[in-house]
This record gives sequence, structure tokens and C-alpha cells, in this order.
Amino acid sequence: MTISIGNDHAGPDYKKAIVDYLENNGHQVINHGTDTFESVDYPDFGHAVAYDVESKKAHFGIVICGSGNGIVMSANKHQDIRAALCWTKEIAELARQHNDANIISIPARYTSIQQAVEMVDTFLSTEFEGGRHANRVNKIACK
Repeated sequence: MTISIGNDHAGPDYKKAIVDYLENNGHQVINHGTDTFESVDYPDFGHAVAYDVESKKAHFGIVICGSGNGIVMSANKHQDIRAALCWTKEIAELARQHNDANIISIPARYTSIQQAVEMVDTFLSTEFEGGRHANRVNKIACK
């Protein structure tokens, strides 16, 4: 599976741990994130990941910023993106099961690196349930 990842200055350590986890589990990674703690603009990275998922260059996306909010707002500006802000693996699971989320947003300042890796694992291994949720998901996009 190909996963696109992007992060701002709050997430280089998170990105490294997640990329290591993904590559060790046979995934290909497209890296749009910064590797430094110098201030950068999170929308640049959120949009890059969203473009990859939207264009099917990547199966899923991962975005990381301090609160997870700004970068998830940026990603969700894209028509076919359903980016979910997650802070527990249970929320990551529900985002996939009920909302067919295709990008997970991680708040680096409010989760540990271990939690982030666990959320990514849960997110990627959980299937969309469809059924009653499919109609709701179809109503999300304003087409």
C-alpha cells in the first residue's frame, strides 16, 4: 500500500517513527513533511497529502501538526477527502468504520509517538463498514 505523509514543525519525530513503522510493514511512503523543527506552514503539507490521496497516487494519507486541527482543515478542503482528527486508536477505528476516512490527522502535542503509531496501525487495518454508513458518507461531499 502507498501512504502519503505530511507534517509541520511539530511532527518530525512522529513522522520518522510512523515512516519506520510503515516501511517495516511493507508499505511505500510518499514523504511531504519537514524534517526540522523550524516553523513552516502546515497547509502546504496538508494539501500535498490530500492531492496524493485525491489523485489515487496514495491509498491513504497521514497528516501531523501540533493540534491536528489546522492540517486536517487544509486536507478537508479537497472534494474527495475525508480527513479525521484522531487522538485515540478507538477514534481512528471509528473514523474508518463509520466515515470511510482516507486521511488520519494526528495532534503531535496531545498524543505520544507510541499512540500515534498505534492509531496509524488501527486506521490502516480497519475496513469501512458500509451499510447505513455509506449513505451518510455520500452526503458529506457538496457536489
